Amino acid sequence: MISTSELRDKEIINMIDGRRLGFVSDIEVNLEKGRIEALIIPGPGRFLGLFGKDNDYIITWKEIKKIGVDIILVELRSEIITQEEEEEKK
Repeated sequence: MISTSELRDKEIINMIDGRRLGFVSDIEVNLEKGRIEALIIPGPGRFLGLFGKDNDYIITWKEIKKIGVDIILVELRSEIITQEEEEEKK
């Protein structure tokens, strides 16, 4: 088992293009089902989670392929969805 604080220390890398996406800033949890739904990463232009728009990246749990000692490998075939775009869909 892994704690949320341990997730924050892992860098997220896209397996498709090798791009470094950053570190976990927040976690979206479904309390009814008791599971993690997505990881949230600060978008570009954010410094330590400050001074930026609400353009955080949302990586769904199904896109996570491997959680290793130092990194989290994800498979993002399409454009990364920002938190702002996700809220517009709702």
